[in-house]
Amino acid sequence: MSDTNRRGFIKTSAAAAGAVALSASTAPGRDFGSGPNDAIGVGVIGVGGMGGGHCGSLMKIAKAKKENLKLVAVCDVAKPRVDRHAAAAKKKQGIDVKAYRYYKDLLANQDVDCVWIASPEHWHAQMAIDAMAAGKDVYCEKPMTYDLPDAVRLYHAAKGSDRMLQVGTQYVTDPKYHKAEELIKAGKIGKPVSSVTGYCRNSKAGEWNYYRVEKAIVPGPNLDWEAWCGPLGPQKWDPLVYHRWRRYKKFSTGIIGDLLVHQMTPMVKLLGDCWPKRIVATGVHNIDMAMENFDQVNLTIEFDNGHTMVVWGSTCNATSPAPQVRGYKANLALSGNNCNLTPENIWSEDIDRENHKFNRSSSQDELRIDLLQRSRDRGTVLSPVEIGLKIMVIVDLAARSMWEGKAFGYDKKNMRAVAL
Repeated sequence: MSDTNRRGFIKTSAAAAGAVALSASTAPGRDFGSGPNDAIGVGVIGVGGMGGGHCGSLMKIAKAKKENLKLVAVCDVAKPRVDRHAAAAKKKQGIDVKAYRYYKDLLANQDVDCVWIASPEHWHAQMAIDAMAAGKDVYCEKPMTYDLPDAVRLYHAAKGSDRMLQVGTQYVTDPKYHKAEELIKAGKIGKPVSSVTGYCRNSKAGEWNYYRVEKAIVPGPNLDWEAWCGPLGPQKWDPLVYHRWRRYKKFSTGIIGDLLVHQMTPMVKLLGDCWPKRIVATGVHNIDMAMENFDQVNLTIEFDNGHTMVVWGSTCNATSPAPQVRGYKANLALSGNNCNLTPENIWSEDIDRENHKFNRSSSQDELRIDLLQRSRDRGTVLSPVEIGLKIMVIVDLAARSMWEGKAFGYDKKNMRAVAL
């Protein structure tokens, strides 16, 4: 695609998204029903840190014969990255692997059945919408989108499409959360009244500074900076923003969208049919004053069924809270690989303790394989768009609350944030 056409698309993509979101997939995806053993063609968009990891892991899945797939295409706006990963994939698989600089060209490749989206989060919604419109099943890295309006657009597009959408929050594969959901559905803990979770880590150098700045990647032949900015519009070039965008408010919600979504997704999923209603959140800078996003965050989330979830995250202290669900009759402790049920004292003679220990935790490969298998049988993915939307309600409202210093509510009917 010419530079002129590409720039024209970037300027008009947001306007076109509304029409796409209200229509079903315009290009029917490949039907694996007639060939259940056919190799699934995979394309990866964005082959930086996460995307490069997906490339390697997908090829390992194929080599171990856990799924029949071929990595047939990669795409990145940075030439050194896309060339590097295309060459590596070609060498490892012994097949031709297409290298694209513009993601629409990858989506036009009829050998691509499933697309992995590992771009910066401001591109997630548009790329996923376009991929489904092109007839591709989609694995979208977390967070599902940058903000709530993008999440709503993607939700409507997915619901109006026959394509699969998996959000890359692998903690939903952890068996301890499956057991907790089973116990809650069975009424073992009574009504879940509150819960606690979080994700904390620490770094001497500052969070996300471990991403190496590649000096050869600068605007020009090696980098289409305008395409990287995309929906955000023109931005001043900054190599630190390009390589470490999670540290900056305009490009990421930081801890909330990158870390907390991992822990919140399985917790929200096990709570069942309830929605975030009101959120109060705080964020501060304790240590990493150079990072624009906060290095310590705390969220209090009220759901429309009365449940309250407290979540905290940090990149300046690595002591994470043990996940817990507290019920009227019993409590669930979800530390390590365990799901332990302890009755409240008043119910101790009626309810037995239960200790469930599992020999594994979450698995990113399991989530990858889940999408590939659902691409064949058209079943329900483990991390669907409905859960992704709930999580994005939390992410968006929490970010607003932190930066604006007030509580925010969710207008479920109109699917929008409301200042309280």
